[in-house]
Amino acid sequence: MRILHTGDWHFGKTLEGRSRLREQEDFVDELVRIANEQQADLIMMAGDVYDSVNPPAAAEQLFYEACARLTENGRPLVVISGNHDQPERVSSVSPLVARQGITLIGLPVAESITVGTSRTGEIAKIAALPYPSESRLNELLSAEGKEDELRRAYSARVGMLMGKLAREFTPKTVNLAMSHIYVLGGVESDSERPIQVGGAYTVDPSALSVGAQYTALGHLHRPQAVKGDGIIRYSGSPLAYSFSEAGQAKSVMMLDIAPGGVPLTEEVYLSSGRPLVRWKAKGGLEEVYHWLDEGRDTEAFIDLEVSLTESMSIGEIQRLRKSRDGFVHIRPIYPEMEQAEQQYERSGLPVSELFRRFYQRQSGGAVPEDELVQLFLELVEEDARVKEGDDE
Repeated sequence: MRILHTGDWHFGKTLEGRSRLREQEDFVDELVRIANEQQADLIMMAGDVYDSVNPPAAAEQLFYEACARLTENGRPLVVISGNHDQPERVSSVSPLVARQGITLIGLPVAESITVGTSRTGEIAKIAALPYPSESRLNELLSAEGKEDELRRAYSARVGMLMGKLAREFTPKTVNLAMSHIYVLGGVESDSERPIQVGGAYTVDPSALSVGAQYTALGHLHRPQAVKGDGIIRYSGSPLAYSFSEAGQAKSVMMLDIAPGGVPLTEEVYLSSGRPLVRWKAKGGLEEVYHWLDEGRDTEAFIDLEVSLTESMSIGEIQRLRKSRDGFVHIRPIYPEMEQAEQQYERSGLPVSELFRRFYQRQSGGAVPEDELVQLFLELVEEDARVKEGDDE
C-alpha cells in the first residue's frame, strides 16, 4: 500500500496581512499531481486544516476542493483536526463526503479507522487521534501541579487513547497511527501555536508505542523524524509560514507499506509557495538597492535588517516597499543599538536592569515603573521571535 502523509495546511493563514491563498491553491495543485504520479492508495492529513477556528469562506472552499480532487479516483482520504481547527467545523460535512471515501475526524473517536485499497486489496487500520486538548480529552489537570507531573499525566492519557485505538491492529493489516501533538524531541518554529503550558502538554515518544508501523504526526512545521519505536515523522507544513522557517525545504512523505513489514519512506519535496528569506545589509541602503538591482530573491517575502548611521525616513521606507512587494519587515539598526547589544552581552546583567539604567540616564534619574519595564521585556521577546524564531 502506498500512502501519502501531509499536514499543517493552515488554509486562510496570512503573513503580516498578506494573503497566502494563491500559494495554497498552488500547493493543492502540486499535491494532487504528486498523489497521482506516486500512485498513492491513501492520503493521511495530520491536522491544522485551517489557521483559525473561524476560517474565511475561501479557505473552506479550498479545503473542500482539495478533498474532492484528491479522492476523485476512489482514493481514500483521512483528515484529523489540529489545535488551530474548530473540530466540529472540520467534521461537519462528514455526512456529505463519507461515501466519497473521505473521513473527517474532529473529536477523539472510540475505534480505529479502516480503509482499503482496490489496487492491492490490502486493508489499513489507522489509530487516528485529533488534537487532544485538555478539554477535548475531558481531562482535568491541576494548574498547580509541577510541570513534569502534568506532562506525565497528559502523556499517559494520550498513550491510553492511542492504545485503545490500536487494539484493532492485526498481523494481516497495514497498521498506522496519526495524531496532532507535540512529541518531545521535535524541533519547533515560530508559526506553531503553542499547545502546552511550559512543557506540560507534551507527549513522550513511549506513548506512541502501540504497534504502528508508521506514525504520521502534525503540528511541527519542520519535516522531521522523532526517535521512538517504529517510524515516527512530522510531515511539516507545505509553506513557510514564519521567518523562523526561512530556508526550510518543505515536503510530504510517501510510504510503501505491506502488512507486518518495515515501511519504505521517501521525502517528496515541494516547489509551490514563495520562499521566506532574511536580508542583513551591513552596507546600508546602498547594499539593499544593489541586491534589488541584481534581482536577488525576486519571488521571496523578505525580512530586512539594514545597518544605518542616520534615521530612516518614511519616504525611504515607502520607496523600498514600492521597489519590491516582498518586503514584510524593514528594521533599521543604528550603531548605538549594536553597541547596546554588545554591552549587554559583556555585562551579564539582566535585560530588565539594563533597561532601568538606560531609562534613568535618559530621564535625568527617574526610575521606570514596573509596568513599563514589563512592557519593554514583552517587546524584546516579540522582536527575538521575529528575528530568530522561538521554540514554543
